[in-house]
Amino acid sequence: MRRLIVSFVSALAWALALPVLAATEAKPASDFTKKANAAVLEALPFNDTEDFENAQRGFIAQPDTLTIKSADGTVVWDLEQYKQFISVDKAAPDTVNPSLWRNAQLVIQYGLFEVTPNIYQVRSYDLSNITFVKGDTGWIVFDPLISPETAKAALDLVNQKLGERPVVAIIYSHSHIDHYGGATGLTTKEEVAAGKVQILAPEHFTEHAVSENVIAGNAMGRRAVYMYGALLPRNAKGGVNGGLGMTTSTGLAGLLLPTHEVTKTGEEITIDGVTMEFQMTPGTEAPAEMNTWFGEWNALWMAENTTNTMHNILTLRGAQVRDALKWSSFLNETIERWGDTVEVKFQSHHWPLWGNDNIVPYFKKQRDIYKFTHDQSVRLMNQGYNGEEISEMLTLPPELENNWPTRGYYGTLRHNSRAVYQRYMGWYNGNPSDLNNLPQEMVAKKYVEFMGGDAQVLEKAQGSFDKGEYRWVAEVMKHAVFANPESQAAKELLADAYEQLGYQAESGPWRSVYLQGAYELRNGVPSAGGTQTATPDTIRAMTPDMLFDYLAVRLIADKAAGKQFTINIDFTDIDSHHSLTVENAVLNHTQKQAAKADVSLSLSMQTMNNIQLKQLSFDDAIANGDIKLNGDKAVFDGFLAMLDEFNFWFNIVTP
Repeated sequence: MRRLIVSFVSALAWALALPVLAATEAKPASDFTKKANAAVLEALPFNDTEDFENAQRGFIAQPDTLTIKSADGTVVWDLEQYKQFISVDKAAPDTVNPSLWRNAQLVIQYGLFEVTPNIYQVRSYDLSNITFVKGDTGWIVFDPLISPETAKAALDLVNQKLGERPVVAIIYSHSHIDHYGGATGLTTKEEVAAGKVQILAPEHFTEHAVSENVIAGNAMGRRAVYMYGALLPRNAKGGVNGGLGMTTSTGLAGLLLPTHEVTKTGEEITIDGVTMEFQMTPGTEAPAEMNTWFGEWNALWMAENTTNTMHNILTLRGAQVRDALKWSSFLNETIERWGDTVEVKFQSHHWPLWGNDNIVPYFKKQRDIYKFTHDQSVRLMNQGYNGEEISEMLTLPPELENNWPTRGYYGTLRHNSRAVYQRYMGWYNGNPSDLNNLPQEMVAKKYVEFMGGDAQVLEKAQGSFDKGEYRWVAEVMKHAVFANPESQAAKELLADAYEQLGYQAESGPWRSVYLQGAYELRNGVPSAGGTQTATPDTIRAMTPDMLFDYLAVRLIADKAAGKQFTINIDFTDIDSHHSLTVENAVLNHTQKQAAKADVSLSLSMQTMNNIQLKQLSFDDAIANGDIKLNGDKAVFDGFLAMLDEFNFWFNIVTP
């Protein structure tokens, strides 16, 4: 049972806590990269400095240094590593896209800011912003960051500068961990249970917060190392900016369950004298999400539905494809609902915007970046083009291309257009050759053989690299590495190509993906480094159905083939009864228990949680009576032997 549960711990959260490791020295920008980045300076309106004014507007205070530690002294947030080389008075290095550098200069602005009277934000204490709304007696807090330590540090700053007040409510705008994980740094379960602190969230928040990363959590977590550049050094040749924020904090995220879920647009709630009206936006940036209107102040909280970047239709770490059309329609609803009266909009990342004349055009362009991507991708799809072709063909109109808040710092037009294609058409592009095509390792050997062998491929690819054809080199050398992963020369050349592509990337995640790939080609796949795992609060929020769904994807078909048995499980403290059936090499579960099972277990959900959290072993739980087992124990032991174990550090850039 222990290993039945243990990999849950590494399968839920995408936030990572990995040490920055010593690496082979990065190389300088090539002349081609310098030229490409110089062209960005010429193409975009860098003389427009309004964002810098807005990022500093309302500034109240900041500590001289910002390094936040956990109780045991572990650093969970360190802005100083970025401040040592990023500042508003420094030009972009050759190794950083100037547009991404500009975003980093803006996002690194940290401290306490007034958004409008009674609404304040603490920024750059984590990947996201934390917002404090002043009520009659206390603080209503929106989106309390990832880590309890960073959230508490923000609250301490607010209380120090604005006067101490209790937290009376916490509002989660949506179900991603950077918007709820720090709640336990602001209050306790006991205060929530006693009614001292209300917790609001959109409908189905808990389900999505807990389950989003369960099924595919191991793969998503590994790919998140790439998306966030977890192992990259913080310097001009490494990690610079994550697009939405500088990076992610690494404390032990918690989860305080909502005391009320908002279910419909137009619902009004008054807390501590502050009246809030909600707009439900499910299926946009998150499966459960909502905006909030403060009518008394004509202020609109946009959650993560509008940030000062093009967002992801599909994240590079992996997730279900988002609905770009629905996203744009909800933004249109926002305009229709509050466009006539809004005077300040603010959100969970980046900086606010003031003035109705500025906000409505901003909303329209945010709406249209997703509508354009959807409509034009679908138009070309219906002309017969596939996702790769569409991503190469699409360009934004000048009014969106030259608009800073729709630049691709996080999402990009290239990968978002492919996501739209994927949502409608799936993985198959319609070409029969791609219906049953060979996987990477098999096809690589054939490609290299057809191209004349390793030496010929390296020689030709080096010639392409010398011409600045880095995308082509990445394509060719991918095959060379998969055909012969022992070739250090092939890995070095592929790493060189990735590195230059990373230096040119405007998107923070694209830069991280390329540079992390280069890092692993040169240094190998890590075998250690702590992952910010599922927290005890998250584990306890799981339902039995979530657990059993996860067990089903761990069932090894070859071991289960020909087997047929049923296991009954009773959770005594929540009066929940289940049957697991293995048949046809498939695990099914139901709450309609079998009349006669091969083996039956009776335990509390608390015991199950203790096993999940490694506080108790299955055998010890039987021995001390926490688990009562009836029937054929060998059936259950056999079931455990059928369950796969997931290796977090699987290969990505090598076979």
